[in-house]
Amino acid sequence: MESRGVISCILLSYFCLCCAEEVKLTVRGVTSIAKTDENFICATLDWWPETKCNYNQCPWGKAGILNLDLENKILANAIKAFSPLRIRIGGSLQDQVLYKVGTLAPKCPHFKRRDDGLFGFSKGCLDMNRWDLLNKLFNRTGARLTFGLNALTGRKKSKDDNSLMLSPGNELCGSGVAARIGAEQYGKDVIVLKRLVQKLYPNPATQPKVLGPAGFYDKQWFNTFLQTTGPNVVDGLTHHIYNLGAGVDPTLISKVQDPYFLDQIAETYREVSTSIKLFGPWSGAWVGEAGGAYNSGGKYVSHAFVDGFWYLDQLGMTSRFNHKVFCRQSLIGGNYGLLNTTTFVPNPDYYGALLWHRLMGTNVLSASHNGSPYLRVYSHCSKKTAGISLLLINMSNSTTFEVSVADDTNSYHQQYRDTNKREEYHLTPEDGNILSDVLLLNGTPLKLTESSDIPAMNPQLVDARLPIKVTPDSIVFATLPGFKAPACD
Repeated sequence: MESRGVISCILLSYFCLCCAEEVKLTVRGVTSIAKTDENFICATLDWWPETKCNYNQCPWGKAGILNLDLENKILANAIKAFSPLRIRIGGSLQDQVLYKVGTLAPKCPHFKRRDDGLFGFSKGCLDMNRWDLLNKLFNRTGARLTFGLNALTGRKKSKDDNSLMLSPGNELCGSGVAARIGAEQYGKDVIVLKRLVQKLYPNPATQPKVLGPAGFYDKQWFNTFLQTTGPNVVDGLTHHIYNLGAGVDPTLISKVQDPYFLDQIAETYREVSTSIKLFGPWSGAWVGEAGGAYNSGGKYVSHAFVDGFWYLDQLGMTSRFNHKVFCRQSLIGGNYGLLNTTTFVPNPDYYGALLWHRLMGTNVLSASHNGSPYLRVYSHCSKKTAGISLLLINMSNSTTFEVSVADDTNSYHQQYRDTNKREEYHLTPEDGNILSDVLLLNGTPLKLTESSDIPAMNPQLVDARLPIKVTPDSIVFATLPGFKAPACD
């Protein structure tokens, strides 16, 4: 009798592992709810030197702009695979950077630890030789560049309100981080910058866009800034996101798997979009920097498969709130790099970003379902084919979801039975370990080729009549060419 009880328990456990929750996903394809830029995916290069340390670790190595190996073949191939990748140069130390141009900055120092310096560092210098090497890399790979300017050179603290007089910089808005400036003065400085850009680049076709303020959202500050700058000055309203807290937080791995926690940041995205609608409709919302966890990210989490739950969910969420660009901190460097800091080998989030870039179009569609909140779903018009593309994220470690797709008239599922195949890309961690740096695509590890190229990322073709099966702790991209969405025509 005892052995029968044991066998029964084993069979019951096996049954529970095999069972799946059926989910009906409704995609409203009549109209789009938002629109992203064609090059929504963006990654940052930062100025941090090797001596940037937090929590008794120094995870930047030689990944900073001034000491990065710009001739590295893996780096070039990783950028080139996006055709193009938008890259933002900037970060906390950008307001400490001197530009050695002509007779400017006769001394060209390296960043050094300095207790009384901004963010604990002295000034550093970008010389023209390094600038030429950066441009060579960007030209060779087809990257699109966003460059953060030093805003503090020559500026002094105001005796009246303890703010700073400056042109665009990094995290100087609102209450600031290491320094701040009032919204009206910042707006006036941006107007001056815009006029300078127009003078230097009179051809609108080649004229660089002006972005700002590149800091944490503060409703009153951002609204005043937009009102001060006025029409057609700020092309992109940039704000930064580190909604997971400190990289050393022991609950970090729980946060990235908690849909209720991840939903909290949605209000910020909504308010940024509202600020633009009310005070700057000529501008577009950008997440100019987002690393999830601040102070270089989490040592064990930010480069692992599990971080994709946070990262890809943020891509989906921001696109729903009409954000045009999302810049991941970082392309390389810290614990949150898309590429490994020392080997340059892509981390799991790199491949997630690449699939998004290749599959998810600019038109965002409404998608909702009747299932668990641990199943996150986002839908866009497909980027290069007819129909739609889906992103499905299963944050549950025990439940498989079988997802049937319908349009809001309930007619799609029947129509789609007459089509042949859909394309699916199933992303899972090696050995089921969500802290793994090795990503499987449809069960096969993604590894660089012998020539250091990004591997082919081919889909699995699935009978369109079957539901999409999303296993526990997995991420699925799917392209449905037979879905008739008028918004995608």
